[in-house]
Amino acid sequence: MSVGQVFPEQYSQQLDDKVAAVQQLLSDFNVPAAEIFRSEPAHYRLRAEFRIWHNGDDIYHAMFDSETRDKVRIDYFPVACRTIADFMPRLLENIQFNHELRYKLYQVDYLATLSGELLVSLIYKRPLTNSWLEQAKQLTDKLAGQYKVKFIGRSRKQKLMVSNDYVTEQFELDGEQLQYQQIEGSFTQPNGEVNRQMLGWAKKIAQQLSGDLLELYCGNGNFSVALAPCFNQVVATEISRTSIKSAQYNIALNNVENLQVLQMSAEDVSAALQQGSKLKQLDLADMQLNTVLVDPPRAGLDDGTEQLVSRFNDIIYISCNPQTLAQNLQALIKTHDVVQLAVFDQFPYTHHIESGVWLRKRPSQ
Repeated sequence: MSVGQVFPEQYSQQLDDKVAAVQQLLSDFNVPAAEIFRSEPAHYRLRAEFRIWHNGDDIYHAMFDSETRDKVRIDYFPVACRTIADFMPRLLENIQFNHELRYKLYQVDYLATLSGELLVSLIYKRPLTNSWLEQAKQLTDKLAGQYKVKFIGRSRKQKLMVSNDYVTEQFELDGEQLQYQQIEGSFTQPNGEVNRQMLGWAKKIAQQLSGDLLELYCGNGNFSVALAPCFNQVVATEISRTSIKSAQYNIALNNVENLQVLQMSAEDVSAALQQGSKLKQLDLADMQLNTVLVDPPRAGLDDGTEQLVSRFNDIIYISCNPQTLAQNLQALIKTHDVVQLAVFDQFPYTHHIESGVWLRKRPSQ
């Protein structure tokens, strides 16, 4: 595939191939046919990073081919959502002859939302001054009528902000309006529309369950905020301090009253639950933790977390790596059956695929 391009006429076949590969990989676990959640074939990505190349007066975005390492000029980027794709040439038009904003600029990072907000991080190989901040403010004001854009300037040990360093995602899920703070540099779901479908799939499962929910690897509260109405209480854990603060912000932003977030690794949670009835300040004796949701990194669940989740009646497992999902299922299938399998195409035109599995403990276990 050409770097930075999309091929809508090939999309359906490529997705069919990825789904077939996942289904085959998991065939030993008696999984049902996968429910498939498609991406838009173009303008689907809410995050993008580019090198900035200077050639005399000319300035352009560039990417590098992952195989050849060749530099590729990007004049239009149909992979990105339209907010980013349409803004990229506008940015260059406005900084091309602005010495303060252009001088030694070597990278631009974009973060957008489905609701149209845009955060642009300009990264330099020189110290930034108040003159840079003043020029960035003037550009913000100039573009305000057309774009809801914020600028951040970065250089070594420097971070200058015109306003703040986050955007607020807003979308509807099952008739409810959800809002999420998304901070520059923190993990966010790259394909916003597929993320909304993923939350909808998980919520339909949660609506069939009861009791309380434990979520591991909660990030900024993406799942726990959306699923909280389905449970009496929700406890979510995360190791990143920045993500914890963002999750707490999102709890307040959405007026969620039955969700608590703890800064703990999955390994620490496993150890705490093995040793006693308290999880930091929470007395687990007062909770009915029947369901666990995990969205682990590509390495999957470690042995201790595998053992922990196997104790729950219901497991909702979101996976960004079918290989490690299959490895974890080898252990979990000893006590649980796979009720549902879903495939979420977060990354069109790549071999990457996101999967979701709902497992339910067998009555005899």
